This record gives sequence, structure tokens and C-alpha cells, in this order.
Amino acid sequence: MPISSAASSTNEPGTRETAAPAALLREARQPARGGSRYRMPAEWEPHAATWLAWPHNASDWPGKLAAIHWVYGEIVRRLAQGERLRLVVASPAVERRARSVLARVGVDLGQIDWLAWPTNRGWLRDSGPVFVHDLGARGSPLTICGFGFNAWARYPDWQADARLAGRAARRARLPLLRARWGQRDFVLEGGAIDVNGCGSALATEECLLDPQIQVRNPGLDRHGYERLLATYLGVTHLLWLGRGIAGDDTHGHIDDVCRFVDRRTVVLCREEDPADANYAVLAENHERLQGLRLEDGSRPQVVALPMPAPLGFAGRRLPASYANFYVGNAAVLVPTFNDPRDRHALGLLAELFPDRPVVGIHAVDLVWGLGTLHCLTQQEPLALAAPVAAAAGRAPGAADCA
Repeated sequence: MPISSAASSTNEPGTRETAAPAALLREARQPARGGSRYRMPAEWEPHAATWLAWPHNASDWPGKLAAIHWVYGEIVRRLAQGERLRLVVASPAVERRARSVLARVGVDLGQIDWLAWPTNRGWLRDSGPVFVHDLGARGSPLTICGFGFNAWARYPDWQADARLAGRAARRARLPLLRARWGQRDFVLEGGAIDVNGCGSALATEECLLDPQIQVRNPGLDRHGYERLLATYLGVTHLLWLGRGIAGDDTHGHIDDVCRFVDRRTVVLCREEDPADANYAVLAENHERLQGLRLEDGSRPQVVALPMPAPLGFAGRRLPASYANFYVGNAAVLVPTFNDPRDRHALGLLAELFPDRPVVGIHAVDLVWGLGTLHCLTQQEPLALAAPVAAAAGRAPGAADCA
């Protein structure tokens, strides 16, 4: 039973569930070597829901946690206009706080499924369940791909977050496909890649291939990553860029640098100040993209996305980037930074997503946690990969990728 069915079967205003017994967990069979039956849909394809975890770890936003709750309230309010929210709450006290904030900002609590699960942090793009379509099953039902998670090979507390994919699979009664590399878990954060849903993905060498700093999978080389992403996500063409932006504690996540906005178009951050630390890095990434090809052999169309002026707090450069947007069913949410370039970024993205409004979310406080909107969210696609006449309008089904 998919999550959306479970959530809609109640007459209560939203649901609150804990994990189902371990016996309900179904392990998906590992794909045959050299092929994949799985496809990760693009973010703009229709969602059944968005996953979020209500913030509770004060160390992520020192001195700012109370303000962050209200930012979350606005994020949920906007997303709930077009889809359900699976909201992970780490304790009864956290749930009470979340309910109070959401009610006060006008969220329909009937759109929320409350999941009482412990977490270390709330960055579900990286620790949450990754949903894929099983193209070898009738109707392309959903499967949850469970990647390893070790807190970006940086922080010591990650054990609760690493269990989220299994908890989600049990709760949804979906098969769990454990991503493995030999006898080890294949560690991959969702913010380290960006897919077009048709076989191409973006990533940086800094994040995945650095042999010394924040090494997720020691010994795994470029070809190993390409093979594993093909196996588990249906990625046949991995487009390698160089480095990420300054201030990023993930060591090079792509979702602050370059993003797909449709099958053949990417936005790539550009810094115009030669004295800025991001200038040469982003210029090199632009040069690299000129020589790369998508899964159909075509060149990606590259649209330059401005960078906000440098933003810091307590003497630290923060990873402020308009590329950390999130595409929901009812709106594209874009971080804004009280910067004159906010308007330019919003207008550019509005042209690229003409089928839904582009909404700015104030992120000056949010980015103190070293991430913003995309880092916090994880999409749950609809169970069927149909060519869309559906509500969100824009999605390519699997057939559109042929």
C-alpha cells in the first residue's frame, strides 16, 4: 500500500504513525550486473508528497532555531497547497511545536502526515528515502532506494538519520532496495546528484572523488560511481563538474551549483566578481559543461543563474545559492537573501518554469544551517510514471525519454 493511500484513508486531520514492525520490510532484489530496472524521476514530475523533518537540533542553527521554525511554516504552507507533507517529528514536544506554528500560519493540518521517528538532523535531501520507479514491475510501482548515510563523512551523529529509508519503506509497505558496493553500503546524499529523469545526472568531482576530504566511499573511483548510479537510479550519463561553492560543508554538493530544469536545460551558477572565491570555480564548471553530452547525445542548454553577494555569519562564509531551489507540485520555492539579485534569480526561474509560480522564501537565517530549501526536502513521486496530463502538468513520463 503506497504512502498516499495510507494517508488518505483516514478522516482525521492528518495522520500520526510510528514505524511498522520490522517483519513488514520487504527487501528488493539487487539488479543484475550491467543493467537497471529502476529510474529516479526528475523533481518536476508530479509528487505524491514532499518529505520534511521538523528542525530540533539547535546546533544546526545556533541561536536561530526559533526563527527557523517560522521559515519552515512558510515552506510547508506553500507546498501543502499542491501535495501532502510527510513530516518527521523527533519527539512529542517537537510535534506540538510544529503543530502550533503550522496552525498559526494557516496550514491545513489535514495535509500533514506526522511521522514520530528520531532524527539527528533535518536534512532529508541527504538522509531521507530516495524513491525510484521499478520499470520491471507492472505499472512502475515505487521502490525506496536505501543509500548509506554517514553525515557527509564529517559529523559523528548520524545513526538515527541512517535508519530513515528503512523506516519509510516499512511505513509505506514498499520494497527497500539497499544500495550496496561489494560488501559495503553505497553512501550517497541526494544533494550530491541532480537528475533529469531520462538517464542523465550532474555531480562534482570534489564531492564524490576527493581521496582525502570527507570521503564517503573510500576506494570507489569515477567508473565505480557511474556503474552504481546506473544500477540504482537508471543514470546512464553522469556529467562531472569540478568543485562546489565556498562555504559548503558537504564538500561540493551539486545542488548549490548546477540543476536541471527540464530534460535538456540546466541552470549553472555564475559569479561576476573576479575577486570572489567562487569566480574561477564556477567559470571552470561552465567550460566543462560545453564539452558534455546528455543521454541522447545532445549538448545541455546552459542558462546562467546569478549568485547572491557573499553572505557570512560569525566570521564564516555561508553557502548562499539560488540553485538550492525546490520544485513542488504547486510552486517552485527559491531561497532569497535580501539581495538585489533576488529579483533577477526569481524572474529567470519563472521563465524556466512557466507552468507553476516561482516563490521566494527568505533564507538569510536558514542558510546559517549551511543549507536551504533543496537540502531540507525530498520528493515522493507518484507511483505511476505516466506522460502527464496530470495536475502538475510538466512531467515527462518514461516514454518521453525514449
